[in-house]
Amino acid sequence: MLGSLLKQVVSGMERVPENISRALQEQKRAISGRKPQLGDIVKMLRLIMSSQPTFMVIDALDECTAVQRFRLFDSLKEILEKSPDARVFVTGRPHIRPEIERRLAGRVLSISVGPARDDVIRFLRVRLDEDETPDAMDEALEAEILEKIPGNIPEMWVAGMALRI
Repeated sequence: MLGSLLKQVVSGMERVPENISRALQEQKRAISGRKPQLGDIVKMLRLIMSSQPTFMVIDALDECTAVQRFRLFDSLKEILEKSPDARVFVTGRPHIRPEIERRLAGRVLSISVGPARDDVIRFLRVRLDEDETPDAMDEALEAEILEKIPGNIPEMWVAGMALRI
């Protein structure tokens, strides 16, 4: 994931800094052109992000395994410590919020975001009106859909975390 972020950051730069370009070239020559390892990627991201304001977005963090998240948190912590103008926005289900706040203590501003019940109902009504087989559903089933799905909104909430120093 961080390798992909590095690639995106570098591709958006007008000019790739010499030290980053050199490090990537060295990686190509080392061990039959192996890809940069996590430590190398973190180092390059730290160099770039310490020299310019950078914003990263990581979506669906809860879909990573716990081990992947721990390694990512440790890497982000290292990057953010050396990059005062860096900002990372991550989204994930609420159950990972305590993990993020514990692993990145003092660097997290949490914001809960989620759909309003009325918005969900409006969305469902539009989708039900677009149904190509309207005879397959009676009024009772439609009423049950409009009752139960919006009732489960808390289970669908996404927690956004803006990581900063």
